[in-house]
Amino acid sequence: RLMADRVLVIGSGGREHALAWKLAQSPHVKHVFVAPGNAGTADSGKISNSAVLVSNHTIVIQFCKDHNIGLVVVGQEALLAAGIVDDLRAAGVRCFGPSAKAAQLASNASFTKAFLDRHGIPTPRWKAFTNPQEACRFIISTDFPARVVRARGPAARKEVTIAASKEEACRAVQEIMQDRMFGDMVVIEELLQGEELSCLCFTDGVTVASMPPAQAHKRLLDGDQGPNTGGMGAYCPVPQVPEVLLEKINDAILQHVVDSMRQEGTAYVGVLQTGLMLTRDGVKILNFKCQFGDPQCQVILSLLKNDFYEVIQATIDGKLCSFMPAWSENSTAVCVVMASPGYPGEYDKGMEVTGLLQAKELGLQVFHAGTTLKDGRVVTSGGRVLSITAVKEDLMKALGEANRGVAAIRFKGATYRKDIGHRGIRLLKHSLYVSKGTSRNRCQSKVLNLLFLFVSGSHSEVGGFARFFDLKASGYDDPILVSQTKGLGPKLQIAQVCKSHDTIGRDLVAMCVNDILAQGAEPLFFLSYFAWGKIDVEVTETIKEGIAEACRDAGCAFLGSEMTEVTGMYSSGEYDLTGFVVGAVERGQMLLGLQRADEEDLLIGLASSGIHGRGFTIIRKILLMSSLHYSSPAPGSCGDKTLGDILLTPAKVYSPSLLPVLRSGHVKAFAYVAEKGLLEGISRILPEHVSAVLDALSWKVPEIFCWIYREGNLSVEEMAQTFNCGIGAVLVVQKDLAQHVLKDIQRHEEAWLIGRVLAPCHTGGCQIEVKNLLEALQLNSSHHLLNNSVAESQYQPRKNKVKVAVLISGTGTNLAALISYAKEPGSCAQVVLVISNKSGVEELRNAARAGIPTRVIDHKLYGSRSEFDSTIDRVLEEFSVELICLSGFMRILSSPFLRKWKGKILNASPSLFPSVKGRKSHQQALQSGLKVTGCTVHFVQEESSPKAVIHQEPVSVKADDTEETLSERVKEAECRAFPIALQLVASGAVQLGADGKTYWKQ
Repeated sequence: RLMADRVLVIGSGGREHALAWKLAQSPHVKHVFVAPGNAGTADSGKISNSAVLVSNHTIVIQFCKDHNIGLVVVGQEALLAAGIVDDLRAAGVRCFGPSAKAAQLASNASFTKAFLDRHGIPTPRWKAFTNPQEACRFIISTDFPARVVRARGPAARKEVTIAASKEEACRAVQEIMQDRMFGDMVVIEELLQGEELSCLCFTDGVTVASMPPAQAHKRLLDGDQGPNTGGMGAYCPVPQVPEVLLEKINDAILQHVVDSMRQEGTAYVGVLQTGLMLTRDGVKILNFKCQFGDPQCQVILSLLKNDFYEVIQATIDGKLCSFMPAWSENSTAVCVVMASPGYPGEYDKGMEVTGLLQAKELGLQVFHAGTTLKDGRVVTSGGRVLSITAVKEDLMKALGEANRGVAAIRFKGATYRKDIGHRGIRLLKHSLYVSKGTSRNRCQSKVLNLLFLFVSGSHSEVGGFARFFDLKASGYDDPILVSQTKGLGPKLQIAQVCKSHDTIGRDLVAMCVNDILAQGAEPLFFLSYFAWGKIDVEVTETIKEGIAEACRDAGCAFLGSEMTEVTGMYSSGEYDLTGFVVGAVERGQMLLGLQRADEEDLLIGLASSGIHGRGFTIIRKILLMSSLHYSSPAPGSCGDKTLGDILLTPAKVYSPSLLPVLRSGHVKAFAYVAEKGLLEGISRILPEHVSAVLDALSWKVPEIFCWIYREGNLSVEEMAQTFNCGIGAVLVVQKDLAQHVLKDIQRHEEAWLIGRVLAPCHTGGCQIEVKNLLEALQLNSSHHLLNNSVAESQYQPRKNKVKVAVLISGTGTNLAALISYAKEPGSCAQVVLVISNKSGVEELRNAARAGIPTRVIDHKLYGSRSEFDSTIDRVLEEFSVELICLSGFMRILSSPFLRKWKGKILNASPSLFPSVKGRKSHQQALQSGLKVTGCTVHFVQEESSPKAVIHQEPVSVKADDTEETLSERVKEAECRAFPIALQLVASGAVQLGADGKTYWKQ
């Protein structure tokens, strides 16, 4: 059929303005009449008001014929209950909404309650009365809080009373029954406690198309204080309701209601809104509306992606199953209602409203309700005046934008709330995640128990804030609990840079679970904690899926996660992640390795899956020196993987394959060494009186470690101390049982006999020797060397470290950072001398404590700069210095000195060249309103030469920064940047060209 061109919307509130606004967006709609409408629907583009008398259905039918109306959308519930849809349809006018008989779900409380009971749909306990005395006796005598009084009749301001006491409930009954303004019947209902929300759907009588859930705020004032109203605001969707619960609501409530109505001979066609209460005993229906609620309509329609006119037509024609509506993802709508002073009681009218244009310019939608036009001005005419609606990517931003719009609009005594969505915001700041099996759902602690109603074997009475684990049911007789907590450190930073989060969860579980295996413990349950700068639900869900999968592999329960938004500590997209595992072991089966390893015992090594824990600082330096990135191809025979892929390979979970072996009694000790260096990992399970020897040719060293060894300029000792070199775990086994245990392990894991425990060590501490590590590194990288046409068949000898002198003038320098860096494995520099032009400064004592020679050359004792510089030069030559770092050195060096040491002097400046220069860089940054400043490490040249930048570190300028606070953060940045720059120059990755410019090694 041809789509209608003209539409009539019946009503005058914010809901009807929203309906008209959405319909007018359709290209199929030529014009929208709103009767009677308000100031917002008067001559607004395609929309205009009509004075047709809507209470007279005959007049409405004639209006539709006269104006060629193709569709009528009824907003007012009283008209639906009065049968306007039936009358219009009988006259051949297409109308969207339920019949009068179907509308009884909203208009007749006793019908609704009886209907729900007939079909086993949960609702609060209730009873209907026509006698006020009997109703009051029921209220006083019942054993549940019967404090909700519902009048029989269409929705109105006093239709529902939620009494604070039984006495107040009785007074409400007397008032309602005496006035008879809502009919001759009241329904007394149980007052429930829980989370209230609205779930709506389109339905053609068979198919149900759910809308995203919304939550309206009924109380007048912030904090849910003040009297009940028709609604002071709403937001959509509702984050505290998990997806699994929404699916249950759709199937067990919405679809059930529609099916049951059809079975009773009354097809429900239109919009059905259910008011639900989420309680500890499950979801219960409070009420129905047979159209969009107000202000729920404003937020829900703001998220509808489809043509609203087409959705309505498909619903009327019974074709909804082939035209299911779609909703904006990753968006939230917030509506804030502005009300007249005195509302919900008596209120003044005729007050002028200003600022509407300014709100519109902010990108907001202002829906009118109680407004009218008077002499060309918008004035108030009702209790709820305006609904200011914002759509943003998250709830907090949407609320902020809506509140900005409210602030722009003015009328005398305007009343509004500033905390719409506060329950959802509280969730986003403190989220709990629950997972059992394959079900992973996000929800607020108040709603947490509802999940357990839908998970097999769980019970709602478990409690809302803690998870329970029945240790007796797990089969232990005399258990000892073993726990561990872990983080992932630098590996998290790599994941965030690579935007690859799918392995992080598995890694976290493996680190925790493998560690408690050291005591022979079986993992029982796991929990995790997220700290975010700004919550990213999609990333969190990805990580959580990895955690759940790893927990299933480890055979332990994932009881949940907590998530906190820590603004100011982490930037957007940054997060920290911590895991916590609890396991158990029978008291007699604990592994006490330090007391049990003896001479002649053998060591079995299990393969690691990659780099875990240590060494990432060295790797970052290698990438920087080699001009590589995490997206660069991985070395050798790694296929099409990137370096990031290799570095983010998760650790293996050893518990499934090793628990039977550990429980056999044949294993003396177990060490998880993947996250430690090979030497430290093994030393943790050996007593001080023994030593051990490993043969690196007995296992395969993965190629990534060979690449690190070569590119990082490391010694074999540094490799064994820092990296696991391909060994993930080590078991100490008695010699005559070793082959038997090895075969058991090799059924599940790659494993080798890698060494043995030796005779007692008398040199003061456990000694571990790794033989043939150099040969193993060469052997396992030969394929890579051949493929890359490298001429040398053997590794080149390790380069000597570049000798560095640091020149200072006092305290507050970067000396400590430079010394610390020089001592790290892989450092290409060695601090051999510290020179100060002032005596007695603390930095000289710090250098001496670090074993570094110091000299004081006081500039005041020399007649000229050149004479002072010549003395420094002689001392530098005495120590064979190759590079100079100026760290807070306050003297200007002479041109001859600078020419001699060209390309070999580094300095750090507290600004980002070239945007800000000079001594007052922090003051300039603040006065100029810069958002970012920082520091620059550069080559020092003669004054006329350009600044040759080596490395820069940015620092954000905060709104409350002073010169002092900004200076401190820039100093911290210098301590990070200077060692990086020194490594770049010392390694030869960066050089100063003859033209005074910086050049990177290709």
